[in-house]
Amino acid sequence: MKSLRAHSGPRVPFSVEFNPPRDAAGEARLWRAVREFERMHPAFVSMTYGAGGSTKDRTARITGQLARETTLLPVAHLTAVGHSIAELRSLVGSYADCGIRNILVLRGDPPGDPLGPWSKHPEGVEYAEELVRIVRDLGDFNVGVASFPQGHHRSPDLDADTAFLAAKLRAGADYSITQMFFDVDEYLRLRDRLIAHDPVEGAKPIIPELMPITSLRTVARAEELSGRPVPPQVLKRLHRAAGTGPEEDKAAVRAAGIEIATEMAERLTAEGAPCLHFITLNFAKATGEVLDNLGYRSTATPLSA
Repeated sequence: MKSLRAHSGPRVPFSVEFNPPRDAAGEARLWRAVREFERMHPAFVSMTYGAGGSTKDRTARITGQLARETTLLPVAHLTAVGHSIAELRSLVGSYADCGIRNILVLRGDPPGDPLGPWSKHPEGVEYAEELVRIVRDLGDFNVGVASFPQGHHRSPDLDADTAFLAAKLRAGADYSITQMFFDVDEYLRLRDRLIAHDPVEGAKPIIPELMPITSLRTVARAEELSGRPVPPQVLKRLHRAAGTGPEEDKAAVRAAGIEIATEMAERLTAEGAPCLHFITLNFAKATGEVLDNLGYRSTATPLSA
């Protein structure tokens, strides 16, 4: 991604992920978070696409607004679910018309049941690798793909999952962003597997995705987004913070979640992660606190696009 390659500041860059809002109140909240993050100068911001392409129109509209109305560098999500090749080309064209040259390519999960059987559109594509080639053929885009520290749930094993990632990168992807995780060792093992499988593609950035947990309720949301259970050692810390009383000690749980995310970010930075990508759920406060702990907001300066 051009913005990462151009960055030469004292700290590893960070980026954030937004979700298309469901209603007017949600959209107002999103734009409050956008303006907060705009002052922090992330390397880029991404806008998700919704299960089964369910938020395609809102994703395209808001991503375009981010490009036109803010100083942020938007990365548009694009999934193959439910789209013909012609529709996919049209979507890429609409992004280009907004000046968006950064696209995160995902095959996507089936609508309704993400773990259900996958079936491609009759006139669509089967694999994200094919979608990477489509985007590449349409112009000068920076293309990202997904990677999975624990392996994708549809991959037969980790070796096969690594081969799938390498194929997406060979097809023309510039980098990958991981599925959310809570064990840094899993990220490091993914990086090592890819380098061992294909040293050339293994040199491309693997950006770790993090989410600060702010309550026990968001543990379920974290598991839903990652498709994997939160590790027992993390749950133990959160439940210890929650206490044994009739009600959860929400302040203590939140503090523990911020601490866990900070510790992960510190280790990932020390291990050479090229960027820290935060799931925000359209709130700025928790991610901002992690960045404060890391010393980002006191010295934030704009990154080159």
